[in-house]
Amino acid sequence: MSLKVIADPIAPDWLARPSLVVAPDLLGCQLVRRWPDGRILRGVIVETEAYAPGDPACHAYRRRTDRNQVMFGPAGFSYVYLIYGMYHCLNVVTDADGVPSAVLIRALELEAIPDWLSGSAREKPVRWAAGPGKLCRVFDVDRSLSALPLSTNSPLWLEHRDTRWQTLLADTAAVTQTTRIGLTQGADLPWRWYATASLAVSKR
Repeated sequence: MSLKVIADPIAPDWLARPSLVVAPDLLGCQLVRRWPDGRILRGVIVETEAYAPGDPACHAYRRRTDRNQVMFGPAGFSYVYLIYGMYHCLNVVTDADGVPSAVLIRALELEAIPDWLSGSAREKPVRWAAGPGKLCRVFDVDRSLSALPLSTNSPLWLEHRDTRWQTLLADTAAVTQTTRIGLTQGADLPWRWYATASLAVSKR
């Protein structure tokens, strides 16, 4: 199967901005997954959370470790971690090299369901990727895909908004900004954004 690039791939320099700027800008963009056998799945990003320097909820808040070191590198890399011993979460490294910053992809809206995914979940297809753990399960993302460049030469990459999503999100009311989910520290910071009308948002 040939490489399918529908919109312009997102370059690292576009991601080399503060996570608080990148997180809302990623709404409407697409996450693309390609498997070794040529299968391709894409989903529209409809919910994000930002994590930044000085943020007590950020994995890099205290110090650099083997797990979080990719966050200290250049923008445009994946950062995947495991929570509760069973759910993976996919993050996009942002900001300048040496500044630990990332955006968590919280939910995707699947615009098309390939035959090989049909019946893979009991929920309606619009909810299959409605949460960070759910989207990683559907897109087969685990820690083996961490610290990889997000480019069309990798299993994962990002594409800019298409015309339809540019139009949908042009209205300020089309995006909701609120607090992040499931945190014990930094829970009061309004660093979560979602596409207001999307049925794939994990929680409103």
